[in-house]
Amino acid sequence: MHSTHSLTLHEAIARIQAGTLSSGEVWKACAAQIEHLNPQLNAFITLMEPTGTGEPQSEMSGDTTIPRLSGLPIAVKDLFETAGIRTTAGSLFFKDYVPHENAVVVTKVRAAGGQIIGKTNTHEIALGVTTVNPHFGTCRNPWASDRVSGGSSGGSAVAVATGMALAALGTDTGGSIRIPASLCGVVGLKPTYGRVSLRGVFPLSWNLDHAGPLAHCVQDAALLLQVIAGYDQVDPHSRNVPVDEYGRQLQDGVQGWRIALGSGSYVEDSDPEILEAVRHAAALFEKVGARVERVDLSYLREAALANGLMTQADAAAYHRQRLAEHPEVFGSDVRSRLETGRDTPTADYVLARRTQTEMMRRLGMLLEEFEIIMLPSTPLTAPLIDGVDALEHARQLTRFTAPFNLTGLPAVSVLCGFSGQGLPMGLQLVAAAWNEGKLLRAARAYERETLWGEQRPHGV
Repeated sequence: MHSTHSLTLHEAIARIQAGTLSSGEVWKACAAQIEHLNPQLNAFITLMEPTGTGEPQSEMSGDTTIPRLSGLPIAVKDLFETAGIRTTAGSLFFKDYVPHENAVVVTKVRAAGGQIIGKTNTHEIALGVTTVNPHFGTCRNPWASDRVSGGSSGGSAVAVATGMALAALGTDTGGSIRIPASLCGVVGLKPTYGRVSLRGVFPLSWNLDHAGPLAHCVQDAALLLQVIAGYDQVDPHSRNVPVDEYGRQLQDGVQGWRIALGSGSYVEDSDPEILEAVRHAAALFEKVGARVERVDLSYLREAALANGLMTQADAAAYHRQRLAEHPEVFGSDVRSRLETGRDTPTADYVLARRTQTEMMRRLGMLLEEFEIIMLPSTPLTAPLIDGVDALEHARQLTRFTAPFNLTGLPAVSVLCGFSGQGLPMGLQLVAAAWNEGKLLRAARAYERETLWGEQRPHGV
């Protein structure tokens, strides 16, 4: 039986509803983990006090599909605005910024009865995938503290992996939910572009940003997505597409499904241990009734390059005044990427947008043939912090995640084993737009056949 801080979200909710556990006990257990581990791992920038049993649930009382979070502690990346609580975006520019309103998804979490336990560490302005932050400190991997946590939602992944929070919110522009989920051994879900409101979230790229959950297991990711998904007419990027009941078919399996296993030189230029873990995952899918077929996805290289170019150019546009007036305030790796973005020729940006349109069609057609695409989440396990080259790691770690930001397709990373060094490895699954229910169902079918999710970092 798991200790209180290691409970999954749905386990804790069930125990609270049964009267065998209180939200206060869970908060205290998570707070003890923070006190014990945060000095070393640096997952949080700002901690918050409990507010009782969560916000009143009147906003959602008429919608029976919205789960009740029962006063449980949820961590939030420090890109989401929180009323009366500083929101730094991991940047000195915003170190004293205190918003007057909550981000829409924070409001939804609190309206469903969740409590925000803290604001998690992030790569500066979310423009990087290591969460080696020169201003608020390095967020370290809980499986090996000399390695990066991934990013930019590194603090959220570490908080979940260590039981400092039962679940967390992150953002994902080139892989920033799925990369730290992969490197820290948790579940990270990037929904379809436009599925979750971004109002009140610091932008990195208006064209590529997504918000989503990090959690211990697929069921928890589905539960939290149910809370935060939905149309926001004030957010110009939000789409009015009906939200499924994600838990309803979660256990129904993949019997008879066709699954595309990514192959070709671009995918196979990965750590052999990761490729072996993904092949083993393919065999498990076949065992439970799916048909897995190899598909050359080498063209994803073009999508990843276009995503990287757009991310930097879009970020430079958003931060143009800060970059022009006080470039020295940015960390060196982020400043370098912003300057590259600023200097991107218009023609190159237009061509990247053309690649985006082509890739959306190409992958859309593939997902008319196959229910799911599977490939590694990252081509390598967590790199060492010492001597870290944030720019090179951004190129490497986003190779398999960035294409699905460019195309806006829903994608999830689930733990699929450990390397010989004991480092987590991630399996990425991708579905057609607006098919989060199908995506989560496939992820759960895999998760059910393994015991990886039962493992926790040493000492946690």
